[in-house]
Amino acid sequence: MIPVFAPAPAVVVPTADGRGFPVHRVYCVGRNYAEHAVEMGATGREPPFFFLKPADCVVPVAAGAAGRMAYPGLTRNLHHEVELVVALGQGGRDIPVARALDLVWGYAVGLDMTRRDLQNDMKKQGRPWAIGKAFEASAPLGPLVPATDFAPAGQAITLDVNGQRRQTGKLSDLIWNVAETIAELSRGWTLAPGDLIYTGTPAGVGPVVPGDRITATIEGLGELLLDIDPAG
Repeated sequence: MIPVFAPAPAVVVPTADGRGFPVHRVYCVGRNYAEHAVEMGATGREPPFFFLKPADCVVPVAAGAAGRMAYPGLTRNLHHEVELVVALGQGGRDIPVARALDLVWGYAVGLDMTRRDLQNDMKKQGRPWAIGKAFEASAPLGPLVPATDFAPAGQAITLDVNGQRRQTGKLSDLIWNVAETIAELSRGWTLAPGDLIYTGTPAGVGPVVPGDRITATIEGLGELLLDIDPAG
C-alpha cells in the first residue's frame, strides 16, 4: 500500500549509555503527591487517574544542554511541573504489582508543561482538559538512565526558575509508587515497549514567562534545563 504522505519519524529520546529510545505512548498520572493534590483541591489518597499526551509532545534534551520551548498560544498562565519519568522496555496487560518493575527500562527527569488557565476553564465546564496538557512541546525530557543504574527511593526532586527554588519533594512522597502505577495503568491499557509514564509532580507548581530558565533535578538522574522563548 502506497502511503498518502511519508509518516512522521518516531520521537527518539537519548539514553545515558549513548543509545536511542523510541517513544510509543506518553501516560501521565494526576495528583500523585499529597501536597500537590491539596494545592489542586483534592484531599486524601484517591485512586490514580491518568491522561495522555501525544508522543510528539516529547522534547528530548541532551545532558548538559538547554532545551528550548516557545511560549505556547492561547494561554497567559503556563506552569511548570517537574516529574520522574518511567520508560518501559516491555509491555503487557493486567500486570501484578510484584512484577511491574520488570517492565521498566529506565528513568529520566521530565517536565509536564501545563496551560493552567485552559485546564482550569475546562474543569469548570466539566469538559476534557487535553488543551491544557497535550499541546506541542509540552513534555520536555532528559536522557534516560537505565534501571540497572537507578532505582526510585527517597531521592530529592526539585525545580528552580532563574535560580529560585519553586518545587521540592522526595520520590518516596509519591502517593502511588512506580510499581503500583504501572500495575494500575495496565488494567486500562495494553502497555508496550517505548511507553513513557510521567508519574506526577510535588507541590509548588507555578507560572513561567519568556526569558525564564527552568532547572529540573532528580538526585541520581541529573538536571533538565529548559529555556522559555517568546511565542513562536
